[in-house]
Amino acid sequence: MTPETSKPQAKGGSKAQETKTRLLEGALRVLTEQGIAKTSARTVAAAAGVNQALVFYHFGSVDELLAAACRYGAEKAVARYRTRLAAVASLSELLAVGREIHDQERAGGHVALLGQLLAGAQTHEPLVPATAAGLDLWIAEIEQVLARVLAGTPLGDFTDPAGLARAVAASFVGIELYEGVDETGAHAALDALEQLGALVAALEELGPVAQRAVRHHLRRTGRRQGP
Repeated sequence: MTPETSKPQAKGGSKAQETKTRLLEGALRVLTEQGIAKTSARTVAAAAGVNQALVFYHFGSVDELLAAACRYGAEKAVARYRTRLAAVASLSELLAVGREIHDQERAGGHVALLGQLLAGAQTHEPLVPATAAGLDLWIAEIEQVLARVLAGTPLGDFTDPAGLARAVAASFVGIELYEGVDETGAHAALDALEQLGALVAALEELGPVAQRAVRHHLRRTGRRQGP
């Protein structure tokens, strides 16, 4: 293949990727602003400023486009906060950062988007693995932080970072959806999580003797609750 023939293909590939990105962004915008019930090839194409036939050309179906948009949106969101999460040094700080993320994502309409995707996954089968994969991106980031910040605390030997990461993610997802019907209650739930973070911070500040006592108590409690 000569350089002359390769250049148009490179441009064509770039234009195709640009069109796909516009469709992904358009799908996310329609989901956020109009809801999944009004998300169609026509409405997404209109939001993207392209012919609706391109939805099927690039993605095969509207459901496949929505699945791709779900993954695309999650990757962008996680990337926005990856550096911030990597700098977290305590559980209380993680919860504080989580609240910042919650406020910023809600202001940007992304909480509404998450609600639409979770609702859509109940009836649109292709959205199930895509929505789960998007949540898993957040869980993986949270798990790394938890494993790091709990390692030096009395809780480090008695917690499962993977399971706890899913619990934290599920809590924030639930709070984000709950806020749509009870904003005061959702904020109270966030306050309660921060209070738990403050309790863990107090454990982190205990001296070596007190930390050993806490570890001993947790081991005894664990043995009593074991099989």
